[in-house]
Amino acid sequence: MSTADPGESIELWLLWKRAYETVRAAVIADMTAASGLSDAELSVLVHLHESGGVLRQNALAAALGWDRTRLSHLLTRMEKRDYVARGKVANGVEITLRPAGRRTIDASVPALSASTRRHLLDRLGPGDAAALKNIVERLLSTEDGR
Repeated sequence: MSTADPGESIELWLLWKRAYETVRAAVIADMTAASGLSDAELSVLVHLHESGGVLRQNALAAALGWDRTRLSHLLTRMEKRDYVARGKVANGVEITLRPAGRRTIDASVPALSASTRRHLLDRLGPGDAAALKNIVERLLSTEDGR
């Protein structure tokens, strides 16, 4: 537990927010230029790719922190581009990565990795990446009850 006074807390919050927004904007700009994907499309394709190509729609919405309506509208657009397919399954909808989506994300991973390295990892010192990962995982574990 922190013993920061209110001024320090606000300063840390503003620094965290600025760093996040700066890195995120730079990575998304690189990715849009490299792949033509929007931030939202990239997020969906990365999650599907990391899951092996199939996820329940409600699990994807939860992983992204989005409401179901937002995700549903995006998935409709992504289906039209043949990136994903939706299918009804028992008690829900399953999202499947289509070949065009798989090719797009496979081609995008090297650019995403390079951009993340350039805008985040290369700016950290020895041991900082591990420390940052630990801090973020701790912050997230309190959010989801772990």
